[in-house]
Amino acid sequence: MMQPPLKRTPWGQSYRIAFFALYGAAIIAACAWLFSSIYQVAPDSRAIVYRFGKPVRVENAGLLFAWPYPIERVERVPGEERILERDVQALQRSQQLDQINSWERDGDAGAGAGYLLTGDAGVVQLNVRVFWRVSDPVRYALQRPHIDPLIDRLTEHAAAVVCVGRDLDSILVTRPETLQNDRHAAQERLQLRSDFRKAMTQSLTLLAAGGNDPGIRIERVDITSSLPQNAVAAFNAVLAAGQQAEQAVASARTAAALRTQQAQQQADRTLQQAEAGRQEILAQASVDTRTIMQLAQARRVGADGGLLQRLWREKVTAILAQAGQVITVAPGDDSRLILQGLPAQSATPTVSEKKP
Repeated sequence: MMQPPLKRTPWGQSYRIAFFALYGAAIIAACAWLFSSIYQVAPDSRAIVYRFGKPVRVENAGLLFAWPYPIERVERVPGEERILERDVQALQRSQQLDQINSWERDGDAGAGAGYLLTGDAGVVQLNVRVFWRVSDPVRYALQRPHIDPLIDRLTEHAAAVVCVGRDLDSILVTRPETLQNDRHAAQERLQLRSDFRKAMTQSLTLLAAGGNDPGIRIERVDITSSLPQNAVAAFNAVLAAGQQAEQAVASARTAAALRTQQAQQQADRTLQQAEAGRQEILAQASVDTRTIMQLAQARRVGADGGLLQRLWREKVTAILAQAGQVITVAPGDDSRLILQGLPAQSATPTVSEKKP
C-alpha cells in the first residue's frame, strides 16, 4: 500500500532553495578559484611565482599555471628584451626648489638649486633621460618600489662626477642647437654619454658588491645641457661685446694699413724727391768744379799747356769788368807806386780856421 507524499511546508521549501543556492555559489567559487591559477605572460615580460611569499621560479612568456592564491602568487615584471626609460626630474631646478624651505630659497641653497658645477668653475643645467632594462627579475621584483628613486640618485651622482671633470664647453656640446656640428663635437657628445653611463654602471657594481643588487642594467643615457637664464643673457652680452671688439679691431687694422700705405707712399715720394735733388746738386757741383778738376789733373801730370793763364785771363777779365777804374803797374817798374789815399776832407771849416 503506497504512502501519501510528504507535504512540504513553506519553511522547508525556503531551506531547500537556500541550500541549492549556496551549493551553486560554492561550485562557481571553486571553478573561479581553479581558473585563477592560469596566467597569460606577454612576450616582453616575465613572471615570478611566489609560494607563501617566497620566490620559487621565473617563467617566460606564454601560459602559466600556478596554485591559486594564497598558496602561490604571480608577479609580472618586464622582460630582458624590453628597454625602459626614466626621465630624471631630480636634476630640474623646479624639483629641487620644491624640496627647499621657503625661507631658504633666497639664500645659497635656492641660488644653486638645479645647477651643476663644472671643472672650470662654470654652471650648467642637465636634462637626463636614462634607458635601462631588467637583468635579474627576482632582485628587481624585490626592490621594485625603490628602482625609480635609485635611478634618480645614480643620475645625480653621475652628473656631479662627470661635470666636475669637464669644462663648460665640453658639456655644452649636448645642447639641441649643436646637434649638427662637426665630427669633433659628435665625438665629444658620445664620450660624455659614455662616461655618464660608465659612472652609473660603476655605482650599480658597488651596490651589487654590497649585496644590494637592484637587478637592472643601464643601456643608454641621453643628455641635454642648457645654461641658466641670467648666464645666457651674460653670454649673449659677452658675445656681442666680442663681436663689437672684433669689428673695432678690424676697423683699426684697416685704418692702420691705410695710414701705413699713405706713409709709405709719402716716404717713397720724399725719397724720390731727395734722390732727384741729390742728383741735381751733384750734377751742378760737377759742372761747377769741372774746370778746377781739369786744372788740378793737368798740373798733377805736368801738362798745363797754358791752361792756368787762360783761365786767369778769363776770370780776371770778368772781375775787372766790375771795377770803375783800373791802374796797372808793371811788376819790375819802381817809378810808379800806388799809395793809399787820405780820407776825404769835409767842406765845413773847423773852429780854428774861423779864428783870425
